[in-house]
Amino acid sequence: MDALIAAAVSGATPDELIRTPVPKDYLAAHLRHEDVGLQAGEADKDVRRTLRVGRVPMPELAPDEALVAVMASSINYNTVWQSIFEPVSTFDMLKRLAKSGGWAARHDQPHQVVGSDAAGVIVRTGAGVRNWQVGDHVCVNPAYVDDQDPVTHADGMLGVGQKAWGYETNFGGLAHYAVVRASQLLPKPPHLTWEEAACIPLCGGTSYRMLVSDKGARIKQGDIVLIWGAAGGLGSFAAQLVRNGGGIAVGVVSSEEKGEFAKRLGCDVVINREEVGLGDDSEDTGKRAKRLGRAVRSAVGEDPTVVFDYVGRATFGISVIVAARGGTVVTCGSSTGYEHTFDNRYFWMNLKRVIGSHGMNLHEAAQLLRLYRQGRLSSVLSAVYPLAETGEAARLVQQNRHVGKVGVLCAAPEEGLGVTDSRLRAELGAQWLNPLRSVSN
Repeated sequence: MDALIAAAVSGATPDELIRTPVPKDYLAAHLRHEDVGLQAGEADKDVRRTLRVGRVPMPELAPDEALVAVMASSINYNTVWQSIFEPVSTFDMLKRLAKSGGWAARHDQPHQVVGSDAAGVIVRTGAGVRNWQVGDHVCVNPAYVDDQDPVTHADGMLGVGQKAWGYETNFGGLAHYAVVRASQLLPKPPHLTWEEAACIPLCGGTSYRMLVSDKGARIKQGDIVLIWGAAGGLGSFAAQLVRNGGGIAVGVVSSEEKGEFAKRLGCDVVINREEVGLGDDSEDTGKRAKRLGRAVRSAVGEDPTVVFDYVGRATFGISVIVAARGGTVVTCGSSTGYEHTFDNRYFWMNLKRVIGSHGMNLHEAAQLLRLYRQGRLSSVLSAVYPLAETGEAARLVQQNRHVGKVGVLCAAPEEGLGVTDSRLRAELGAQWLNPLRSVSN
């Protein structure tokens, strides 16, 4: 631990942080360009073989950026993708970013620091940063946007320069330090620990945009929302948002154990995909969809108003069929494959909609964190690993052996640190704050 990290961990004053020099290098989970293709042709591409933890050079800070001492981060599936260099190598993305010139040229390195979530302490700000100060406790919104693109001011996710920080950029959050644009910063909910807060931005903001935002499904009271993978990272947030919005959350899970987790997070109904025969992808999609539809109607009396789908090829055809007449399928990803097929008769003749959703703009991320500050949403943290074991944490997610979110302690030496509102924390209680951990314990 270098002197600046030690100062941030100990709660040093802003003046003390400013007086402490920035190190020339830092500890980070990263990929190396030399490992691209290392596992080509192998059936099981193990992320532990390419995710390294070691020291990397400290980049220079641009005028609109902040240097954050990262106390905690989390594992997202994009870290799995980039660690196996599929569907493309993210080093190619870094080269394209660098070609835009100026400060972007820093991103083209023989290494990439990964991670699209972070919570920590600002230790430096660029000359152009106005609304943030050294010493502020922050969460990082992973939407990396061009604030000089006119469309960004309508919706940051529409800009052609929009990127996923720590995936399509360098200097991400699974490290002792992260470089972020000021337009990515948000205040950390003060009653949460570093590791609880770090698990929120990417999956939480994505779920908020998909379901609540006017850019997504705009759920309302009484809506029946079918949530694929309701015990996963995205699904854990979706269940809570549906509950808070007065809807009825119907979670699809892969085991009884995951069903218990989903209920704790707000699912009114849980359907085990194996029990209704959804596991055989070779079977006719229509037959599987009709079985799922019967199970939903048996439980809640109606077809789903909204289907929340991020699984992709394995589920999308079912989603289109099972959604109610006039209903909506909202999708943000395709972890089982990008090329989807579906029976268009169920789509056009029943007047359904498909909404493509990606990430979250800064306002949506801020609205989500506001709900946390009000104590209306729970942490979805289920496990915590040290930075040195980032590969093991990512392997857990790669093999779908997790529920909710898997956190990583970066500079924070232990769990439980970072709380500055102990009153609200005590009022909410341990079971509310960490439902997934209390179940597993």
